[in-house]
Amino acid sequence: MKSTLKIATLVLAFAGLSFAAEAQTTTSTSTSTTTKSGIRYSIGVDAGIPVGGLKDTYKWNLGGSVQADIPVASQLFVTVNAGYNNIFGKKDVAGIAGNDVADIKLLPVKAGLKYFVVPNFYVQGEAGAAFLLNSKDTYNDKAVAFVYAPQIGVQFPVSASGNFIDAGVRYEATTKFNSAYENSKPSFLGVRVAYGF
Repeated sequence: MKSTLKIATLVLAFAGLSFAAEAQTTTSTSTSTTTKSGIRYSIGVDAGIPVGGLKDTYKWNLGGSVQADIPVASQLFVTVNAGYNNIFGKKDVAGIAGNDVADIKLLPVKAGLKYFVVPNFYVQGEAGAAFLLNSKDTYNDKAVAFVYAPQIGVQFPVSASGNFIDAGVRYEATTKFNSAYENSKPSFLGVRVAYGF
C-alpha cells in the first residue's frame, strides 16, 4: 500500500510539473513541428519483444499510446504519456498442450524529458506507474509497479501545417508485480511510431 501511495504521488508530481510547464512562454526552435502553443501531440503504435526472464514465456507485445510534448526551453520538452500494452503469452509452454501463459495487460502512465541533441534527433527518459489490469490472471499480488523507459528517436515534419512522424526505440521495464517472483518484472525492447500534430 505504501508503494502504491508513493507511485501515485510521483505520477501526480509529474502531472503537476507538466501543467506548470504548459504555462511557460518559451517555444521550441523548431516551429515546423509544433502547434501554435508550442505543445506537440502524438498518437502512436507501440510494439516490442520481451527481454530477460520474460522472453521464456512471452512472445511479443503490441499496444498504443498518446503523448504530449510541452516545451520548457530551447530543444527541451516535458513529456506526458499514457498507453496500453498487451504482452502476449506463449501457448503450450514446455511442449505441454493446454499449458498456456496468460497475457500481461499493462496501462503505463509516464512523464519525463525529451531533448533534441540535433534537429530531429532526440533522447528521452520517462518514468511513472504501470497498472496491471489482470493481476489475478497472471498470479501477481500487486496491481501497480514503477515503470521507466529510456528512448532515442527521430521526429520529422510531413506537412507544412506542422504534422510530423515520431519514431523511437526504447527499453521499458517495471519493478516486480509479485514480491516473491523475480520474473514478474515485465521488460521489453520496443518501438513507437506515432503521428503528431
